[in-house]
Amino acid sequence: MKRKVGYTWRLREVMAQHQIFTATELVPLLRERGIELSASQVHRLVSGTPERLSLQVMAALCDILSCTPVDLVATTAENAGVRKTATGDLPAPPANVAKLRPRAARILPDA
Repeated sequence: MKRKVGYTWRLREVMAQHQIFTATELVPLLRERGIELSASQVHRLVSGTPERLSLQVMAALCDILSCTPVDLVATTAENAGVRKTATGDLPAPPANVAKLRPRAARILPDA
């Protein structure tokens, strides 16, 4: 059985709990910890959901916000299940399957 996994990025919520409401407030705090990100990069980190994140950045965020990675990332997992048709039968193949097959190529001599 397949499992569907996902996550929710909660940086903005944790920032608000620590009275940090803008990404620009986070830039100097990251810089103090050796993380050099532009204001636009920090804005994307705060407002979006990152697909990849450096462990150094994660560690700096946890230090700034006095939290753990579990506080910043909420994970979900559920069974994906198997999709079934309404009748439980397999769909019928097209009536003219032979017409869908490609024709053999003919190689003609150079003229």
